[in-house]
Amino acid sequence: MSDLEKPLRPKRKKTWVDFLVNFRWIIVIFVVLPFSVLFYFSIYVGDLWSSLKSYKRRQKEHDENVKKVVNRLKQRNPSKDGLVCTARKPWIAVGMRNVDYKRARHFEVDLSAFRNILDIDKERMIARVEPLVNMGQITRETVPMNLALAVVAELDDLTVGGLINGYGIEGSSHIYGLFSDTVVAYEIVLSDGRLVRATRDNEHSDLFYAIPWSQGTLGLLVAAEIKLIPIKEYMKLTYKPVVGNLRELAQAYSDSFCPRDGDQDNPEKVPDFVEGMIYTPTEGVFMTGRYASKEEAKKKGNKINCVGWWFKPWFYQHAQTALKRGEFVEYIPTREYYHRHTRCLYWEGKLILPFADQCWFRWLLGWLMPPKVSLLKATQGEAIRNYYHEMHVIQDLLVPLYKVGDALEYVHEEMEVYPLWLCPHRVFKLPMKTMIYPEHGFEHNRRQGDTDYAQMFTDVGVYYAPGPVLRGEVFDGAEAVRRLELWLIENHSFQPQYAVSELNEKNFWRMFDASHYEYCRRKYGAVGTFMSVYYKSKKGRKTEKEVQEAEQQQLETPYAEIDQPAA
Repeated sequence: MSDLEKPLRPKRKKTWVDFLVNFRWIIVIFVVLPFSVLFYFSIYVGDLWSSLKSYKRRQKEHDENVKKVVNRLKQRNPSKDGLVCTARKPWIAVGMRNVDYKRARHFEVDLSAFRNILDIDKERMIARVEPLVNMGQITRETVPMNLALAVVAELDDLTVGGLINGYGIEGSSHIYGLFSDTVVAYEIVLSDGRLVRATRDNEHSDLFYAIPWSQGTLGLLVAAEIKLIPIKEYMKLTYKPVVGNLRELAQAYSDSFCPRDGDQDNPEKVPDFVEGMIYTPTEGVFMTGRYASKEEAKKKGNKINCVGWWFKPWFYQHAQTALKRGEFVEYIPTREYYHRHTRCLYWEGKLILPFADQCWFRWLLGWLMPPKVSLLKATQGEAIRNYYHEMHVIQDLLVPLYKVGDALEYVHEEMEVYPLWLCPHRVFKLPMKTMIYPEHGFEHNRRQGDTDYAQMFTDVGVYYAPGPVLRGEVFDGAEAVRRLELWLIENHSFQPQYAVSELNEKNFWRMFDASHYEYCRRKYGAVGTFMSVYYKSKKGRKTEKEVQEAEQQQLETPYAEIDQPAA
């Protein structure tokens, strides 16, 4: 038996919920997909209507909507009303994070009108947008200008607000960092109704560094200014297959974008985009992309692949063909490349509709894809929701690059989930110690991918049913995630909080740093107004009393003892 093999587990007794899950595709095809199309069309019409307005008119509407938010906050009576949260329905959020806190007494603030692109400043190379602008909307406007956000998250539905307050990544993050690292300024409405603009170097710089990963628990984000970069019409993508054990795959992945000589900032040696997929314990395909002009892409002999067409093979399956074909190169229209995983939701579409990747379905009904995640959540019910929490894994593991091999082996031993997604990103050394931070002294012990100012990490995306579940064996999903979280803590790694978490409060603050976040919560009056990030993220129902008691004890707890922000 090899080091990575484990004995088979006992068979699991099936229940009526297994029957519902196995035949859920009926509801998806006849209910979710048709309504998804209508939903997407209505959003598109709204985006089109917004784009027809002048920037001046959009700004006027924005100012009026901000006044409504300010007035609404001023109406709150702290002694009678609950904690503040948005009026967005729990099922609408894309993430899997538990939002049971909205079932407790709360004070709603409606932010649904904040979905406009306010300005595209080509001179400053800044996009000023509202928090509900999604990635599909922003690329639809910027790509024809040969501009894009420095980090464009893959799925169309992901919003600016979610990517800032939570977590966002893309194949360019090995250069620019996470989505929040590309933000130039935040416009935040605080608990007392004040509107402030926070940047890296103004009087609210402490708030600027505290916003990422805070899940909207410091104030209400109403606009953000985000870095733009120049782009070209196509992405020249190279697919490189690799065969070997998991550690050899991890090293090949690192070599695909990290020069061995440490010249990490040399654009001649470092590609514009990087992505890896591990299909089995011994097979992976690593993709590197560089922007290319229309003239280059259309040269004789070059292959153009428009992956966005509904009838095309799903991207992860297309990439997998490199294992048989060998290394190959093709040109993909840039916007289609950005959203390459949207149609199949990475590979989750295979679980939702097992036959949706087949040729006949793609030609006949592929134009209906993808099902809207919010509608999938709205139609699943409590029993199916709990089933997925136990029998299904959706987790991202942000680990130092040099520990990717360890992470791959751990996931194989504990979960056996394939494919796995690999996407590198920088964690910058900042003036203040934020919730996520590089290892102490990394700049003095630079490893492959590191620079003096940033440590290279990798997102190991674990999305699918574990091997034991697919084989009908016993699997305790909650316990598996609990052990995974402890592994992350021990290895200076992080878990994005869009996912289901089993962390208790003490372990949450062992994984993340509380110092600067808690300092800003007190300084800007968030305590007693907004729920703390742990209670907003924790699994299980949250009550107002539980949160209030926790906040009263906050100063007494050893893992949140902060009077001054840590440097």
